[in-house]
Amino acid sequence: MSEASRRSPSGIPIDPVYTATNARSSTSSEIPGEFPFTRGIHPTMYRGRLWTMRQYAGYGTAQETNTRFRHLLDAGQTGLSVAFDLPTQMGLDSDDARAEGEVGRAGVAIDSVDDLSVLFDGISLDRVSTSMTINATAAILLAMYIVVGEERGVARSALRGTVQNDVLKEYVARGTYIYPLEPSLRLVTDTIAFVVDQGMSFNPISISGYHMREAGATAVQEVAFTFANALEYLDRAASRGLDIDVVAPRVSFFFAAHSDLFEEVAKFRAARRLWAKLVRERYDGDDRSCQLRFHAQTGGSTLTAQQPLNNVVRVAIQALSAILGGTQSLHTNGYDEALALPTEDAARLALRTQQVLAYESGVAQTADPLGGSYYVEHLTDTMERESRVLLDAIAERGGAAQAIETGFFQETIGRSAFDQQRALETEQNVVVGVNRFETDEAGPVLPAPDYTALAREQTERVRRTRQRRDLARHRAALHELTQGATGDVPLVPLILEAVRARATVGEISEAFRDVWGTFRTA
Repeated sequence: MSEASRRSPSGIPIDPVYTATNARSSTSSEIPGEFPFTRGIHPTMYRGRLWTMRQYAGYGTAQETNTRFRHLLDAGQTGLSVAFDLPTQMGLDSDDARAEGEVGRAGVAIDSVDDLSVLFDGISLDRVSTSMTINATAAILLAMYIVVGEERGVARSALRGTVQNDVLKEYVARGTYIYPLEPSLRLVTDTIAFVVDQGMSFNPISISGYHMREAGATAVQEVAFTFANALEYLDRAASRGLDIDVVAPRVSFFFAAHSDLFEEVAKFRAARRLWAKLVRERYDGDDRSCQLRFHAQTGGSTLTAQQPLNNVVRVAIQALSAILGGTQSLHTNGYDEALALPTEDAARLALRTQQVLAYESGVAQTADPLGGSYYVEHLTDTMERESRVLLDAIAERGGAAQAIETGFFQETIGRSAFDQQRALETEQNVVVGVNRFETDEAGPVLPAPDYTALAREQTERVRRTRQRRDLARHRAALHELTQGATGDVPLVPLILEAVRARATVGEISEAFRDVWGTFRTA
């Protein structure tokens, strides 16, 4: 690679050496825990409290996933993160013909509150925080979590965790949307309002750049698009009459951690500073509202099926970038996830990677240990500036919702993904074991679960739930839900009653489909 062509993955030119002239003169006066929080949201960062080690897990039935959860907790995990299967994410029951072949494959199958109760069997909901990666059906799964707590005598105020509830990025990168954009945003805002009004210790939304990065966005695009979506949600909350200084501290973020160590560290630092400025400028938010709190996950798209043990090294570097960048919680991928669901040994090693970094590497001893690096400060400044330029371009298009509807996000990420693939194919970018240093060794063959048997078991669980429930109460609850969707009343209380009546994820979602229809791409 020529000197002239050396750039970061986001296209930022990289000089051979950096000096004090490359970095902002004001950086040295910033300290952790103070606006604009470039160096961290807490004065002593991990000296006071380590990041939450929150491994993402979910496959098959609730019982199988419960076993994995308890194994991870016994191994020292400090928070739970639930992966749901595609039917659950799309509002389909396991016995729906449209769910055939997908039950339990990408995560755990949840059809009713009885399934969620099994998922958390033997786990104290008032002692463990739970993150749920769920979007179009987020309000339903949050309602189920609340009802499980009710039936165990756990107050809503004692429930801790996060529900992703970020539907905008679904239209951009993942595709697990159900309804048209406006009613989807109504559900998001209703969920935020409910959590705030109830005084719950729960984050009602986690705005995700991760999935857009996985789809091909650069680090700069990841920051800009995530914040554009976040501003859309805050604007909707403000128009509902919610106090931004009550809502914003409950908003969390979810970013990817990829392999270019210094760009990733700079990305997290730049994001923290930019978010603080945006909330102060746009909403006159107080310091707490201006603090960027985020979860990070190592890059799934960076894992290779070729020479999978190389992924152990990649994951360690990516985890280090998130920690040096000041993450509040972290998931590390299993090295074999490019092949199949992670094995128990791979999941344990992924957790041990975090533990070694936490207790053996020294990274937790001081806040923002790379602060003051001429290179890192220059990257931080550049990423903040370029993210702001992209945000301004989105604002000129009417904000995130309109920019998504016109395809701006999608087209921008598509071009970036194309450029990345071309750089890989021409060896401008090197991936060890893929386009250089290849071997002829065959990768391991991992056993797969019997998904057909799993689907039969889950279908039987749904059937038993339908047989046991009070039919009159169930019908009344779904009728109220349909009426509520037609009007403008808060929907989460109606969803709660439907959940208590043992309505399923598919039935509740269908009640909304009957009123709102489904989203159709142009």
